[in-house]
Amino acid sequence: MIAFPNAKINLGLHVLSRRADGYHNLETVFYPVNLKDAVEIVENYNTPAPEVLWSASGIRVPGDLENNLCLKAFHLIKNDFSPIPPIKLHLHKNIPLGAGLGGGSANAAFTLQLLNEKFNLQIPKNKLQQYALKLGSDCPFFLVNNPSLAHGRGEELLPIEINLDSYKILMVNPGIIVNTAWAFSKIELQPQQRETIASIIKMPVTEWKNRLENDFEKPVFAAHPQIKNIKEALFEQGAVYAAMSGSGSSVFGIFHEQKEIKFPETYFYKWV
Repeated sequence: MIAFPNAKINLGLHVLSRRADGYHNLETVFYPVNLKDAVEIVENYNTPAPEVLWSASGIRVPGDLENNLCLKAFHLIKNDFSPIPPIKLHLHKNIPLGAGLGGGSANAAFTLQLLNEKFNLQIPKNKLQQYALKLGSDCPFFLVNNPSLAHGRGEELLPIEINLDSYKILMVNPGIIVNTAWAFSKIELQPQQRETIASIIKMPVTEWKNRLENDFEKPVFAAHPQIKNIKEALFEQGAVYAAMSGSGSSVFGIFHEQKEIKFPETYFYKWV
């Protein structure tokens, strides 16, 4: 059984306050985009077989396997549903890493769904959401996978009416990995009242520039000016709106129509 986890972009991102549990309260809109990985689960009939045989292709995923979100998702389910037989779990990685696109969280959420469906575990939606939140603050969104206004850590989701199908979105990633914990450590909370993302997002897209803000842009742009340059280049090329997604390093531009735009060969860029 195979699934194709998609990326997301953040339409605005306000960091509102620090929480007692060490996390931050946020306001953002998660919007799914057509940039996808692939996750496949098949039963492993080899004897003897480990409980999960991992393999990967595409963009290299660094780090120890014990920190791999797909494998963490498997073990969360396996601990509660022991009859699951040995499996082969393969990830083909296409969504850039450390890029503010939620690729790892999407992979984890889709792994939860695949296990539930393949082995007919009948895990209710609210229980899957609980598993997902253990894996990442934005992981529950990918079980919904529709435009959502998010609060709390990003797990409090409300459907929101927004459709960008009449626009073209260009994703640009310069190959920089931005550590999320570092980005949060650099945030300067804004005490003053400001327009909510919920109110701005109802305006026409052409009104978003200079109003719909991502609070992570200030520290990330200071540390990595080339990411700021991407945003400026998108506006220069005619984007009606452009912003960094999440804590970076990807930047997206929303255009009225697709056009020929070139970035350095070392960059990943794609119309989605």
